[in-house]
Amino acid sequence: MPEQPRPSNDQPRWLTPAERETWQQFAMMLHRLPAALGAQLQQDADLSYIEYYVLAGLSDQPEHRMRMSDLAVLANSEQSRLSHMISRLERRGFVRREPDPTNGRYTHAILTDAGHAHLTEAAPGHVARVRDLVFDVLDPAELDNLRTAAEKISERIDHWEQPK
Repeated sequence: MPEQPRPSNDQPRWLTPAERETWQQFAMMLHRLPAALGAQLQQDADLSYIEYYVLAGLSDQPEHRMRMSDLAVLANSEQSRLSHMISRLERRGFVRREPDPTNGRYTHAILTDAGHAHLTEAAPGHVARVRDLVFDVLDPAELDNLRTAAEKISERIDHWEQPK
């Protein structure tokens, strides 16, 4: 993806009023949506948004296991923060840790049967809230545009995060 050229006089490219309004609405949504989803999960399943996301990520993996380092990337979390969260989930019996059988320097987080059952119980309420807050308010064309925009933004982020 080509980098957008800067004006020749090296002045900032300020946002237009329409761009500023779009940015403000987008930023507010980015802030409020996880909070709204987290409130539902906390109330209905006693899980934070990120705890649910970690359990769901593990459930999608073969044998419901993943290296902690890979799980940290999936959860967009620092290793130490993820480790504390996994400890909390371990105390609740939802996950366990084991050394990686192929390389003992790594540790796997593994979704337990109890964790899978809890996730399965929590999922319908979470999906209903996601549907209510996102999918039910957008028509099919808007959903296509949202997906396309999210893909483009993610690709741009990936471009800037690659080592130079």
